[in-house]
Amino acid sequence: MSVNEVATRHGISSRYVRMLFAADQTFFSEFVLLGRLERVHRMLCDPRYADRPISTIAVACGFGDLSYFNRVFRRRFGATPSDLREAARGTES
Repeated sequence: MSVNEVATRHGISSRYVRMLFAADQTFFSEFVLLGRLERVHRMLCDPRYADRPISTIAVACGFGDLSYFNRVFRRRFGATPSDLREAARGTES
């Protein structure tokens, strides 16, 4: 997903999309990253995805570099993906 794709889809300029994010003191790339991280978080906590490797979930959510994924995940949630998954499994019982 890119700024240009979003702008084209909504019939506005990419400059305007960037201005909208700037008004909220954020960046489009940050918005996309947070969305991907939230999706991974939901999947790791969902028992339907318990059999899938964390790396498979990360790639499915748009992360191509697993080292980067682990770093930004830990920074965002204060825990590793495997720690989160284990905590979610503990609440299932």
